[in-house]
Amino acid sequence: MLALSRKKNEALIINNNIEITVLEIKGEQVKLGIQAPREVPVYRKEVYVQIQASNREAMNTDAMEGLRHLLG
Repeated sequence: MLALSRKKNEALIINNNIEITVLEIKGEQVKLGIQAPREVPVYRKEVYVQIQASNREAMNTDAMEGLRHLLG
């Protein structure tokens, strides 16, 4: 993991096309602005984890239905 220090209005660039800027700092909370191409999905980690879990569950359900169909 890369750890960087940034102040308000300072930014960092990822992969030449994603910019993350510190917009505001209030106590323990930091507000970030993210500029990325539309085709690059950006999620909060807790949402991303839920999406991945749902996708795994759907794959398992689809696989079981496919096996039931094959076995009659």
